[in-house]
Amino acid sequence: MEEEVGSPKDNQQLTYFSAPAVIDKDSIVLSVEVINKVQMVVKENDWIELVSEVKDIRKKISITTVKIAVTGDSGNGMSSFINALRLIGHEEEDSAPTGVVRTTQKPALYFSSEFPNVELWDLPGTGVTSQSMENYLEEMGFDKYDLIIIIASEQFSSNHVNLAKAMQRMKKRFYVVWTKLDRDLSSSPLSEPQLLQNIQKNILENLQKEEVKEPPIFLVSSIKTLAHDFPKLRDTLKEDIFGISNDDFLGTLFSICDETINEKVEGIKGYIDADTLCSRYEILDPDNLEECEKVFQKIFGVDDKSLHQVAQTMGQPDAFYMDAKQSQVIQMYPQDGSTLSWLYHSGSQFLFIRLDSVYCCFNSNYYRHKQQKCVLGKVAEETKKILRKILKDSIFLPEVLSPALYPTSTPS
Repeated sequence: MEEEVGSPKDNQQLTYFSAPAVIDKDSIVLSVEVINKVQMVVKENDWIELVSEVKDIRKKISITTVKIAVTGDSGNGMSSFINALRLIGHEEEDSAPTGVVRTTQKPALYFSSEFPNVELWDLPGTGVTSQSMENYLEEMGFDKYDLIIIIASEQFSSNHVNLAKAMQRMKKRFYVVWTKLDRDLSSSPLSEPQLLQNIQKNILENLQKEEVKEPPIFLVSSIKTLAHDFPKLRDTLKEDIFGISNDDFLGTLFSICDETINEKVEGIKGYIDADTLCSRYEILDPDNLEECEKVFQKIFGVDDKSLHQVAQTMGQPDAFYMDAKQSQVIQMYPQDGSTLSWLYHSGSQFLFIRLDSVYCCFNSNYYRHKQQKCVLGKVAEETKKILRKILKDSIFLPEVLSPALYPTSTPS
C-alpha cells in the first residue's frame, strides 16, 4: 500500500517521556546517557552544568554528518546539478558522470568542501531500478536521508509530484529545483520574467492538486552557478544543514525539560494538597502569595541569584534572562500584607477581596491551595521559557569561557 511506503522504522527510534521526544537509538549526539544527564541537571536546577552539557553536545553536532539525496526523473540533470553545487566541472576526476543516457545506475556518494560533513547522494532517476514509485522509494531508502532535493526540467511530471507527496508524508525536508533554465530561456518566446513565473506557477499548481504544502522552489541553470536562484539555493541549503544538525535535538531537549518541570510541579502540588507546603519549604505565611512565588522560583532555579549566575556563565547581562520574568504573579495581588481570598478565576484574571465576613464563609484551605497552585503554575511556565532561552543560547551564541565554568584558585 502506498501509505506504508516511507513510514518511520519503529526499531530505529526511541520515545522518551509522554512528550513527543523521539531519539535515534544509534545517535552519538543524544545518547541515553546524555538524556539522563540532562534530566538530572534540570531536576537539580544546575543551569551551569546544563550549559556545559549542551556545549559538549554542540561539539558533537559540529561533526555530525548530514545526508542529502538528489532525485528526480531520469535525464533531468541530477548529476550535472550535483557537479554545479560542488562548483566543479564535468571533466574533473571526481565529478558525477553526466550524459544523454542514464548514467547513474545506483546511489553514488559525493563530498564537497563547500558543505563540510555533508554527504551528497546522487540517486538513480525514477524508473531506472523499479517499475513503481512505491518500489523506488523503498529501494532508495529515503528514510535515511535528512534532506531531499527533487530535480525537474522540461516538465513537472507525476513522478515529481509523487516524490514530493511521499516526502511530505515522511515528514522530510525537501526542495524542488528546476534545472536547465538556460535551455528554457534560449528556446522560449516568452520574456525571462514571464517564463520564470510560468514555471513556478506550474510547479505549485501540480503540488496543490495533491495537497502538498509549498516547499522551497529554486529555478537554476547548472552551467550558470552564480545566476538565477543558485546563490539563494546555496544560502538556504547551508542554513538548513545547520538547522538539521540543531533543531531536532533542541526539540528533544525542550521536551525533556518540560516533562521534568511538570513532574516537579506534580510533586509540589502533593505538598499543597497535604497542607505541608510550609513545613517542607519553610514558608512563613501560606497566604502570602508573594512569598510563595519567591520560594517556587528558588525551587525551580529561576530566582534572581540563579539567573545572575547563568547570565554570567553565558557572558550576558543580568536582564538577558530576567526579562522572561516580566509577567509576574506579584502584580496581581495587593501589597499591604492582608489576608487574601480568591473568589473568582477566569483565565489569568483574579479577584481578591479582604472582607473577613465573606472570607469566613469559605473553606480557607481550599482557596489557599488554589491560589498557591496558580502561582506554582505560572512559575513553572516562566521556568520553561527561561530554559528554552538558555538552551538556544548555549547552541547559537559564540563560545564564552566564563569564570563560572572555569574557576581559578587564588594563591593564599
